[in-house]
Amino acid sequence: MDEVFKALADAGRRRLLDSLNTRNGQSLRELCAELDMARQSVSKHLAILESANLITTVRRGREKLHYLNAEPINAIAERWISRYDRERVRALADLKHALENTAMDSTAFVYTTYIRTTPEKLWQALTDPAFTRRYWGPEFVSDWRTGSTMTWQEHGARTVDPEQVVLESDPYRRLSYTWHTFTPAWARAAGVDDETLARIAAEPRSKVTFDIEPLGETVRLTVVHDGFEPGSTVREMIQHGWPALLSSLKTLLETGDALPEPEPTDGNDPHPA
Repeated sequence: MDEVFKALADAGRRRLLDSLNTRNGQSLRELCAELDMARQSVSKHLAILESANLITTVRRGREKLHYLNAEPINAIAERWISRYDRERVRALADLKHALENTAMDSTAFVYTTYIRTTPEKLWQALTDPAFTRRYWGPEFVSDWRTGSTMTWQEHGARTVDPEQVVLESDPYRRLSYTWHTFTPAWARAAGVDDETLARIAAEPRSKVTFDIEPLGETVRLTVVHDGFEPGSTVREMIQHGWPALLSSLKTLLETGDALPEPEPTDGNDPHPA
């Protein structure tokens, strides 16, 4: 955690995080203009933040866009912060909340984590029903070829839709698919009320992409969930579910045991919608 705290100790880097907190997914050019900082200085600060995993980058055409990444803050909260007094916990919880709940023009959810595993095992964990059932809950039925359909089975509900498809499939490197259909059967099983179901069913279908990059004995996994309109209810739901889900995936692959699944409360599913 030394890299995280050193990265946060600099006021210039905190300004960059504040800027991304206000508007996520900015290019280097946009960050320089907004903060009135020299390109070289911003590049240096961004490199330190990325090294500490506090930001992650995604290529969009010729541009490299920068996003806040909540994973290091989650790691502090889950594995280490319990040793400290309540006031310090509250201070870091506020930072974690700021990083996860970004008010941004770019509505994409981007999250990067490092897992001590292999690309082959991670791919299996993303596609094999025996794995997804353990850390996520749903089981996926698909041959995982580009263009193939996916059947989602979760909470005792089976969701079939010709628009639930695999968009990209490059084994051990990249997987992308459209998000599932919000049906009345799924809503009843997940404890989602009729009003919420009506809102999310009316939204455009989103998609999720998993980028897998081997780095020595670890794998860098970047999850991009996008395709949302501003003010999306689905976007609000998935931003709370993904960090917990990916933490459970990491724990399962590194230890063989998934994190205990939290009980749903007030009709909110603990996993992404």
